[in-house]
Amino acid sequence: MTANDVAKEAGVSQTTVSYVLNDVSHQKISEQTRRKVLDAVAKLGYEPSAAARALRLGRSDLVLMFLPDVPVGGTLTALVELLGDELERHGLNLVTRRERHSPLKSLWRELMPAAVMTVFDVSAEDMASMRAAGIHVVSTGMGPAGAPGALVIPQTLIGTMQVERLVATGHVRIGYAAPGDPRLRDFLALRLEGARAACAEHGLEPPVVLEVPLDISAAAAAAEQWHSSVPAVTGVCAYNDETAFALLAGMRRVGLAAPDDLAVIGVDNDKLAPFAVPPLTTIDNNLDVAVGRAARMIINGVTGQSPPPPPQMTPLTLVVRESA
Repeated sequence: MTANDVAKEAGVSQTTVSYVLNDVSHQKISEQTRRKVLDAVAKLGYEPSAAARALRLGRSDLVLMFLPDVPVGGTLTALVELLGDELERHGLNLVTRRERHSPLKSLWRELMPAAVMTVFDVSAEDMASMRAAGIHVVSTGMGPAGAPGALVIPQTLIGTMQVERLVATGHVRIGYAAPGDPRLRDFLALRLEGARAACAEHGLEPPVVLEVPLDISAAAAAAEQWHSSVPAVTGVCAYNDETAFALLAGMRRVGLAAPDDLAVIGVDNDKLAPFAVPPLTTIDNNLDVAVGRAARMIINGVTGQSPPPPPQMTPLTLVVRESA
């Protein structure tokens, strides 16, 4: 089936079919004509050619999200899902690639996307090459360095907010549950920086840092070490909700309970956080707000519209549940 077949079925010109299918805003197409075209498309099972559309527009409808070689946990998964849904509503298709599989240069030259979204910092050479090729580039600003971008999530503030919650509920000896994956060390350093600064602000000793991998036995050993220390650690900031889940499971194995023996606070407000035992207190990074802005930056850049206002820091929200 071709657009010409659709035009004959609907009794309109092929140009009109093109205007309707591409939702051309400056052409006045009556609702009756639009319906005729769409009915003909449905009846004939017509599928527009992506290749032809790319040739006509001078670009593809692909948006490449370049992911770093870090664990793909709940935050990145949610980011990809939310952004993909939003871009799809504007006729753009999100594809993701990992840094460990191919360098960015080879990927964008192979795909020639309309836009590239970089989750972490990329080289100035790559940025210049993509822009010279007419590819709109959006940097998220999610990297540890906190470079300006579409998604500005303040990592140090996360650690500060965790400690502030524990201090507000009476804890004066704080622990920090670090993730077992070394690829997260840059983010860990920033969150720890915030936690240490908050402890100093309240005249407390720096947090006692122990590694809590996603292993119940190791998590149990860490929980026992905090609980038996002198003075005992009574509240723990977990690097993220996954780490907090592991810690809570380890605590149950050795007969410790939250919040009475160890209060626990996570990060990310994972969809499973309300179902933890007990339900997990956490920091919500409000990805939906950040992703909405990122989508607008991509769409406006691809369509030649004015960019949205300069980015503001993504709001962080304390979600209080029973664990802390």
